[in-house]
Amino acid sequence: MGGSLTLAGGAVGLAQPLAARYVIDALGAGGPLLAPVLLLAAAVVVGALIGALGSFLLERTGQGVVLDVRRGLAGSLVRLRVAEVDRLTPGDLVARLTADTTLLRTVTTSGLTDLVTGAVLLVGGIAVMAVLDPVLLLVTLGMILVVGVLMALVLPRIGRATQEAQAALGAMGGRLERVFGAFRTVKASSAEDTELARLDEAAVDSWRKGVAVAGWSALSGTFTGLAVNVAFLVVLALGGGRVAAGALEVSTLIAFLLLLFYLMQPIGMLVTSLTDLQAGLAAVRRIDEVAGLDREDTGGGAAGAPEVPGEPASVVFEDVVFRYRPELPPVHHGVSFAASGAGLTALVGPSGAGKTTVFSLIERFYDATSGRVLLDGTDVRDLPLRDLRARIGYVEQDAPVLEGTLRENLVLAAPDATGADLAEAVARARLTDLVSRLPGGLDGVIGHRGVTLSGGERQRVAIARALLRRPRLLLMDEATSQLDAANEGALKEVMMDAARTTNVIVVAHRLSTVTGADRIVVMDAGRVRAVGTHAELLEGDDLYRDLAAGQLLAPAQGN
Repeated sequence: MGGSLTLAGGAVGLAQPLAARYVIDALGAGGPLLAPVLLLAAAVVVGALIGALGSFLLERTGQGVVLDVRRGLAGSLVRLRVAEVDRLTPGDLVARLTADTTLLRTVTTSGLTDLVTGAVLLVGGIAVMAVLDPVLLLVTLGMILVVGVLMALVLPRIGRATQEAQAALGAMGGRLERVFGAFRTVKASSAEDTELARLDEAAVDSWRKGVAVAGWSALSGTFTGLAVNVAFLVVLALGGGRVAAGALEVSTLIAFLLLLFYLMQPIGMLVTSLTDLQAGLAAVRRIDEVAGLDREDTGGGAAGAPEVPGEPASVVFEDVVFRYRPELPPVHHGVSFAASGAGLTALVGPSGAGKTTVFSLIERFYDATSGRVLLDGTDVRDLPLRDLRARIGYVEQDAPVLEGTLRENLVLAAPDATGADLAEAVARARLTDLVSRLPGGLDGVIGHRGVTLSGGERQRVAIARALLRRPRLLLMDEATSQLDAANEGALKEVMMDAARTTNVIVVAHRLSTVTGADRIVVMDAGRVRAVGTHAELLEGDDLYRDLAAGQLLAPAQGN
């Protein structure tokens, strides 16, 4: 409807030169002017009103198009596989969701409709000119040919320059995200000048690309205007000569000149819309690149083992080999172990042994290169992701929290949790003091990335969030690393309590966690070298004995 109204407004505008000719003829004949003037005024007012309404509807539609694209793009981004996010720059992805979709708005509405409207009005204007004077029409057609050749040469360059400019903007966003991702480290290292230099380099690169777009756009606009003005002068000179020779009426020449001026609008619409179209196509290409990235399928999947509420989940690794990318060396070399039923399993080993990667494979953040990871007897690749992850509570090593309230962070994985469930999880994770001192309690804001919380508090929030889900498998990656002795002891009680009814697997280095485990899996260089209890491994595995001595585990042998 907006495009139709815009076209109708343009058609009314096309009638204005003819109405002006009617007024001039009436003046020359000495006839009444009221009707011609009213007709001209009506054409001006009606054309403006129709055009304004059409423009509003187009802009409203444009905003709706951007909303749909942003919703779809946001869905694609949030559902990306972890491997894709690890490979890409978050700042560039944010730029695609914001800046690129904004470019798309102009193209999908006024750009396309202006292209059609401008073309129709241009053809209509040429038809009227042909009726008025075919000789002067040839001059106009020559001008249009010059403009067409120019746009054919310039438009591809505008498209390439725009895509490069948007990519440079995304790169700048990526460098800014790098700074904010380690803001305190940058400050503590007095590295502001270094990072500012990086940002300035990206900003200058974006500026250069933007100037290139502006230059090509200005060139096309300037030559288009110049071609129209030259055509006007030629028509004026040639038409004046024809008027002097008596071959053309003055009113016809004036109407033709008004039409020529009027054609500047549809020609300008065509030039602008084609330029915007190139910019929009560059944005579309960047948006479509996201659609081509590997996303998780959170539904579907083959029918796996039925979930048994409350029963501890079993985990089995069968000769698992894994590498992050084909060109990288393997992280796991035939890892095999089992952790079934209720109890506490501890993964220990030197840094880089592949302990945390075990959790990533269970959660299917990555898929095993070969071998199988079984949950409840079913390959995790055959389980729908929602079903798989609904069985698992996961406490990450750096215990991230999201901007928002404490309550929002706790119920992230259990949105239907009751007040009693929250109170129980808060008490079990020893968060009562935090809730009491935080302004607003559970509804208190904890800041971006939990900046108002200590490292230990963030870990306890992550633990409470995992417990609130009532998982059948609890994964804890060095969950006690930032806790003091008192809170570590309290957390050990929570883990041991959970282990009575849940399969709990921890990556641990602390004495209390390892010695209290039902089974310990010793990993080294991506392999499982031994499985047993603390006492058995002290007796039978040299690496574990060295680790134990280094971590003061040996004195606890009798525990």
